[in-house]
Amino acid sequence: MTGIHGRRGPFGDGDIVQLTDPKGRMHTITLKAGSAFHTHRGRLDHDDLIGSPEGSVVRSTSGTAYVALRPLLLDFTLSMKRGATIVYPKDAAQIVAQADVFPGARVIEAGAGSGSLSSWLLRAVGDKGKVYSFERREDFAAIARENVRRYFGEVPEAWELTVGDLNEALAGPDAPTGVDRVVLDMLAPWECIGPVAEALIPGGLFCAYVATTTQVSRVVEELREHGSFYEPHAWETMVRNWHVEGLAVRPDHRMIGHTGFLVTARRLADGAEAPERRRRPAKGAYGEDWAKTREGRGSGSAGESAGEGAGNGAAEPAGD
Repeated sequence: MTGIHGRRGPFGDGDIVQLTDPKGRMHTITLKAGSAFHTHRGRLDHDDLIGSPEGSVVRSTSGTAYVALRPLLLDFTLSMKRGATIVYPKDAAQIVAQADVFPGARVIEAGAGSGSLSSWLLRAVGDKGKVYSFERREDFAAIARENVRRYFGEVPEAWELTVGDLNEALAGPDAPTGVDRVVLDMLAPWECIGPVAEALIPGGLFCAYVATTTQVSRVVEELREHGSFYEPHAWETMVRNWHVEGLAVRPDHRMIGHTGFLVTARRLADGAEAPERRRRPAKGAYGEDWAKTREGRGSGSAGESAGEGAGNGAAEPAGD
C-alpha cells in the first residue's frame, strides 16, 4: 500500500502526473492516451509522456518546459478535491510522528473530511494495520473515499469508512475495540473522550486536531478531568521556507503559519490514577472566570481540578 509515489518505471496510461513549470507552478493531470493538457502556454500531448521515464522534461507547443513527476503525498493532498478543509501536510506529519502511528497499528479517525489525513494514516499503518474512519456527512465521505481510491489506486482493505456519529458508532455492537491510536479532527473532540477511552488500549494515544485556543483549553481540561489519561501535551507547528540564491540566503517573506493545534495524551491503565503534576499556573489561570465556565458545564469548581490555592496564583514549589 504505497500509493502513487511507490509506482516505479515509465509513465503509463492512467497514471497521475505532476507537471511543474519554470515558475514552480504545479499542475496535476491523469494521463489518457490521445488526450492533451492545455494552458495559456500551449498544448502538451499526453502521448508525449506515456512511456517516458519519471523525471522527464517535456515541452508544450509554445516551448515551455515542464518537469514531469509522480506527485508526492503532500502534493496530492494539496491538490485533491475538497469537501471539508484538509489536514495540511505539516500537521499530518506531526500527527504521524507525535502520535507514533506505526505499521500494523489500529487507528480510529474522526472525521474523515476530504480523506487527506486518512491517506497519511493508511500509508503509515500499512497492509497489516487498520484505520477506522468516521464521517458524519455522506457527501464528505464520498469525496474522501474517491480521494483515497485515487491515491492508492483502489480502496485499501485496511480502511473502513463509516458514515455516522463516532459516539453512536462506539456504543454499537460492532464498535472497534483495542485500538492503538485515536485521532479526532472535529469541532468538539471533548464530547468523545469517554467513548474513545473505552476503545483505546492502556498506553494507547489520543490526538485531537483543533483550530482555536478555546478548543485547546476545553479538550486539555476535559482530558485531565476524565482521569483516564496522562498529562496532555498541546502545540502547533509553523513552517518557514528559505530563499537561497547565491549569497542571498534569507527566510522567505511568506510562511505557513497557524493551521491548527494538536493535543496528545496517553491512556492510563484501568484503575490507575495519574500523579498530580507540579505546575506553576499564572495568576488568574484558575480564577473566578475559569471557575464560572466550569460550573456552567456542570464540571465542578476550580478547586476540584487545580487546588484551592491556584485561583490566587499559589503553586507548589518546583523541584522533587
